[in-house]
Amino acid sequence: MTGSKSPQSLEDLASAVRANDRVALGRAITLIESTKPDDQARAQELLKTLLPETKSAIRIGISGPPGAGKSTLIDQLGMNLIAAGHKVAVLAVDPTSSRTGGSILGDKTRMGRLAAESNAYIRPSPAGTSLGGVTKTTRETIAIAEAAGFDVVLVETVGVGQSETAVSNMVDVFVVVAIPGAGDELQGIKRGLLELADVIAVNKADSDNIERANRAATEYRAALHILAAGNAAWQPAVLTVSARDNAGLDALWEKIKECHVALAESGVLDGRRADQAAAWMREIFEQRLLAAFKGGRKAARQYQDIEDKVRAGEITPAQGAEALAAL
Repeated sequence: MTGSKSPQSLEDLASAVRANDRVALGRAITLIESTKPDDQARAQELLKTLLPETKSAIRIGISGPPGAGKSTLIDQLGMNLIAAGHKVAVLAVDPTSSRTGGSILGDKTRMGRLAAESNAYIRPSPAGTSLGGVTKTTRETIAIAEAAGFDVVLVETVGVGQSETAVSNMVDVFVVVAIPGAGDELQGIKRGLLELADVIAVNKADSDNIERANRAATEYRAALHILAAGNAAWQPAVLTVSARDNAGLDALWEKIKECHVALAESGVLDGRRADQAAAWMREIFEQRLLAAFKGGRKAARQYQDIEDKVRAGEITPAQGAEALAAL
């Protein structure tokens, strides 16, 4: 890791990121998270410069219901991976305080051991108003982390709303963390999540929970057999783990690697990443199209007025959309 000298240009910043300068890495991510037009333009130039170094890592999504122990699992799995010689980046997207706009979970506190490791990097970011539980710039942050030399990138989401679909559209392997003993296990995990999962890890399989964890795993396997189509290259796997006792996490990593290799050798991984890149482009285009529209003089005068009418129930949302489209 290099020192903290401030880069004076995009070229210097890119070089410092490649050298795994943590100050530069944080500065680069802050740049891509900025909403200022000048910063956005600089961020895209930086990403273009770093693009050749952004395709070598295994990208893993971690999702699951609140209380499943995602952060504890990531903390222990990350420690295991570092011990095996890997460099691990964790992009942890927190719920956002509606008053302050800041992250409220404090991932660096919840992953205390991993945060202290020189070969780990944890970046908590508030989800803001993003429906997917991931920030609008999570994809760019993944690319920056890869360029900095991290060969495993873990994206932890808040596990609510549309976060599962959002994260599955930016990672190679999607892991769902589930818990036993929560009544009907299948009530805590929705059909859409089952259909997206590459691996389901039933956590907290320790102490008195072992039998319940095994039973939950059996139920998930049965549900996957019925619901999940999977693909010809990989059929979703279910296993039990204990993040607390560091039990089953080596098997989980082996299963993740098996999935990644199977997808890569079959060509599915390249296709998946190509689809993700196209989806990324569409999202950026839609965001910029809306920003450009709202920035127009006529739209700026009438957008709020039309929205107020929708809020007041004077016109329907569809009528409001039609009125905006007619501007």
